[in-house]
Amino acid sequence: MNILITGANGQLGNEVKLLADTYPNHIFHFTDVQELDICNEQAVNDYVEQQEIDLIVNCAAYTAVDKAEDDVTFCDKLNHIAPGYLAHAAQKRGAAMIQVSTDYVFNGNTYIPYVETDTTFPESVYGSTKLAGEEAVLKGCERSMVIRTSWLYSTFGNNFVKTMLRLGRERDKLGVIFDQVGTPTNARDLALAIFAAIEKGVVPGVYHFSNEGVCSWYDFTVAIHRIAGINGCQVLPLHTADYPTKAKRPRYSVLDKTKIKETYAIEIPHWEESLAQCVAILNQ
Repeated sequence: MNILITGANGQLGNEVKLLADTYPNHIFHFTDVQELDICNEQAVNDYVEQQEIDLIVNCAAYTAVDKAEDDVTFCDKLNHIAPGYLAHAAQKRGAAMIQVSTDYVFNGNTYIPYVETDTTFPESVYGSTKLAGEEAVLKGCERSMVIRTSWLYSTFGNNFVKTMLRLGRERDKLGVIFDQVGTPTNARDLALAIFAAIEKGVVPGVYHFSNEGVCSWYDFTVAIHRIAGINGCQVLPLHTADYPTKAKRPRYSVLDKTKIKETYAIEIPHWEESLAQCVAILNQ
């Protein structure tokens, strides 16, 4: 297949690049905004047609959650309108599409892991635009699937793991929120799940993917420091109220992964196991 990967310079896009070499039966087209502006409908249509694309994996997104509250127009363009352009271009060619989404489509006012059919209720611009993007893709392309994920990190780009490693080495004390609960996701594991979908073929619908297990941001930080051998920084639990942010975060965003595991016959590692692999690479 001819496979278009958008957002190739991001965390997930870079992980997909690393794995692509192990799938020589496909031709991959890696693009970021320099190669293809997905907010330009004509450019999208031309690229998909000229390169005879069979599958689009959209890893591009506006992910600056707090900044999005003041940058609504551009956030909506990248997270909602652009995925719609990609979906329509795919539909015209009879191609399939995989759209990556987020746990922020939920408000987090529950205590049971979310399944794909649960009612969405985003409470931030980021969450609202990502939900609109899901709907645009599912409506625009018959052969499309949405994969919602949470707390994404990797060896690439800026992310929570890298920040906590840096602060742990710079500071004696660090306050981290303990009353927001979810599951960290290593972008490498998400990339592997995407390849499982590519190999089996896109089964349309919404799916959830994160690593296994549950923790708070505080627990996550303690584990990051323990695994990295950082002993000189005291990590203190903070309430959400102690650390006000412009955008509201879901307090509970654990995702139930049963559907994706059964559909694509994949096993998902525990978050600590995947974190250890990431930290080992970063420590090199």
